[in-house]
Amino acid sequence: MYSIGINFYWATLCLVLYPKLKPNLIMKLFNPITIQRKTKQESRFHPKMGALSTQVTRIQKTIFGLPIQTLHKYRETYHGQMKDCVDCKISAV
Repeated sequence: MYSIGINFYWATLCLVLYPKLKPNLIMKLFNPITIQRKTKQESRFHPKMGALSTQVTRIQKTIFGLPIQTLHKYRETYHGQMKDCVDCKISAV
């Protein structure tokens, strides 16, 4: 808890001293490791269903905004259910 207060203090100090710097850039410098969720439209294929387009969401660990590891990957069906991409037998096209 104490380190969060110090990071916030230095971030606000940087904003006061350098007002042209973006707050996102300052927070990336003080918190280099983050978890990000990104959703992308992908086309998939299944022999019985044919081609389908789904939204695939990846949860990634990033350092300074660059992805280094995918922690989880899942897709949403047409009915709103969440399915893990590893368990599915649908291949990416």
